Amino acid sequence: MDLVPLRAAAGGGSIDGLPAAQLVAAGFTLLQRNATLVRALAGKRSAVLLPTSPQFLVAMAASDGRGAVLLNPLASGAEIAFQLADADVGAVFTVRALATRLPPGTVHALLDHAPVEATAVAADGSTAQVDLGSHFGLELSGEADVPGRDEECAVVYTSAMEGRPLGAILTHRNLLANARQTVETAANVPDDHVLAVLPYSHLFGLVSSCLAPLIAGARVTTVARFNALSAVDRIEQDGITEVVGVPAIFGAMLSALERRGGRLRSEALRLAICGGAPLAPELQDRWYEATGIELRQGYGLTEASPVALCNRLPMPFQRGALGVAMPGVRVTIRDPEHSSELAAGQEGEICVAGETVFRGYVRDGHLGLQVREGWLHTGDLGVQDADGSFRFRGVLKAMFTRNGYNIFPRELELAIGKLAGVDHAEVFAIRDPLHEHEIGVRVVGAVSEADVKAWCGERLAAYKQPGRIEITSRGGTVPA
Repeated sequence: MDLVPLRAAAGGGSIDGLPAAQLVAAGFTLLQRNATLVRALAGKRSAVLLPTSPQFLVAMAASDGRGAVLLNPLASGAEIAFQLADADVGAVFTVRALATRLPPGTVHALLDHAPVEATAVAADGSTAQVDLGSHFGLELSGEADVPGRDEECAVVYTSAMEGRPLGAILTHRNLLANARQTVETAANVPDDHVLAVLPYSHLFGLVSSCLAPLIAGARVTTVARFNALSAVDRIEQDGITEVVGVPAIFGAMLSALERRGGRLRSEALRLAICGGAPLAPELQDRWYEATGIELRQGYGLTEASPVALCNRLPMPFQRGALGVAMPGVRVTIRDPEHSSELAAGQEGEICVAGETVFRGYVRDGHLGLQVREGWLHTGDLGVQDADGSFRFRGVLKAMFTRNGYNIFPRELELAIGKLAGVDHAEVFAIRDPLHEHEIGVRVVGAVSEADVKAWCGERLAAYKQPGRIEITSRGGTVPA
């Protein structure tokens, strides 16, 4: 029970109608029945490149206690190749539609038909079918609330303030602690039905709309590709009780409702949680008017496993506030320079302590967020109210958000700067009510806008693509 997949299986929950225990058993069976994967993973990490789906739990189980790099399906081939090499990955769990993005010669397993069967692909391209459907399932016994192993569970690349993403290492203890905290905060019960619209490669989606509901014995319905109208229909027709998203997702669902000219028709929905980016009180107002359900804001970051603050049930709700600390998590506001704790009402850096604080980075930890005397310094600014709730006040670190994803300008500037003909690139944020921010880039050099777009398209994730490109030639004029 001290591994994340085993604890998820023990709760008795399901994903898309498939029992979690069956999915986890299939993952363990995959390694037992294919020597190619076992050899490739010996002494190395695994990686998961999957859409939000039941197969994600199969892959986590097949990682068999080793650290699994959670690759974003929106990432470019170049970004995937970098993360695989940086984390020393031996094999990848994926599906056919995404496998084309892997570097040539990568050992991988295709999970399109899991938990029934999988296909193992060796470095030379040869394949072997692996029957997963004849396993005997899992018989789980032991303490359900063991803290979890202090060994790697997941690696997520983030914190590219200096231009290169860093692999944050999360342990089984980290993720199980935050999942249990989420169960308590969201008051999850076996009767819940959670709509998973966030990618599981994002810890907020994985913990809040996979691990927590499964631990509580609830049902999860996944959305591999978000569509606002389809999501609204599912909430209304499938008895969804909880949905977790980012501001752009809730804004899109509101737009879909408004186009239909009516309110949300659901008696089952009881909880809506928003994180990943600052949430405007105006969006909270519109959501409540359309649904009768408060849109509860939370706050977190990958290095905190991820959720640190939330408007918890059944505590009094405050629109515009991040909420209070998760159970067992300590949050303070500190002076950014001296780390001294500040009093309520004083603005400073949000700092987090507790068993959800990450273990460190794969390498070059000095370039990322720092943990000093047990306190994770988040690089975010906030203030604590007299009642113990927190409010967001901005960022110290060089980043902004787009559709709930972190955008690090230096990362994009370095990538664009490698394009032949570019002398200088500057990335900046453009306020956008639908997407939090749009990405702008000013380029000096002998290139065209089409050149920059094509270069970014090949090397950067879909959510990192610039929305506005301004070109100035070396002589100060815009190229024709």
